[in-house]
Amino acid sequence: MIDNTSEPKPLVVNCPICGKPVAWRAENACRPFCSERCKQIDLGAWANEEYRVPASDSDPSGPNGGDAVGAGGAR
Repeated sequence: MIDNTSEPKPLVVNCPICGKPVAWRAENACRPFCSERCKQIDLGAWANEEYRVPASDSDPSGPNGGDAVGAGGAR
């Protein structure tokens, strides 16, 4: 017989810093990290500009003069 009264198993992801499995639960304030330590390591990497968000190429001769914010925006 199947027991449908138990809670569903939470999604398990790997910590992006150390790779340790982490249950994705609301009680885990550090998610997707396994600990406050890994969370702080990641924050430090962002602060040291070790991560980069890819930028799109802009055309300076285009209608927005190379404005990467968006076309047709209010000025």
